[in-house]
Amino acid sequence: MVKNGAAQQIPLDLALRPAHGMEDFLIGSSNAEAIAWIDRWPDWPAPLLVISGPAASGKTHLAAVWGEKTGATLINPDMLARHSAEDLAAKGERLVIDGIDLWIGDLEAETTLFHLYNIIREERRSLLVTSRMNPTQSDFVIADLASRFRAAPLATIKAPDDLLLGSVLIKLFSDRQLLVGNEVISYILPRMERSFLAARDIVENADKMAYARKRGVSIPLIRQVLTDLQSDLS
Repeated sequence: MVKNGAAQQIPLDLALRPAHGMEDFLIGSSNAEAIAWIDRWPDWPAPLLVISGPAASGKTHLAAVWGEKTGATLINPDMLARHSAEDLAAKGERLVIDGIDLWIGDLEAETTLFHLYNIIREERRSLLVTSRMNPTQSDFVIADLASRFRAAPLATIKAPDDLLLGSVLIKLFSDRQLLVGNEVISYILPRMERSFLAARDIVENADKMAYARKRGVSIPLIRQVLTDLQSDLS
């Protein structure tokens, strides 16, 4: 299997931003809006910012970037059903709730979140929330909470373009010390689902297959990886 440190075969017009310590966050047109909101703090027009996007799109990374920038405290979403708003508010001046999707629709959790929002607003603090679902498409139980979330600034992470998706593939391969050529990336891009999650699955399966076969990552190997992944979905 061919191994190497960093793949640099495709010129990247992308910025790198640290997240989770040693990891890098790739910035492209699909997530530029969300990045702009992170950089705009503390000049937010509301106490709440919602970052929405699909799985593995970088929401948690951005939350970590903002948390590092502001010293924010991370609150697990299930704590909304186990703690009072006052207890959660006492954890810090700035708070992050990463992944609230499963708790929208739960009366107890929404009640806590509603009261927490009011504390944050009254005391001029900041709250960042991430969700796979857009607040306008979420079924809230508490109408007042729904109105506050739907009025808050929303940073939507969109489907990645070829430049960002190709860069993500290169980074994922490089993280596993796999050297791939331009032709492999060019083969993958038009044949894959347009998501970061799909990119992660492709690279993970390619790594396993290359190791098992004691071969490098080539177009025939990727063809088999994509075929296997497609079969798993059918």
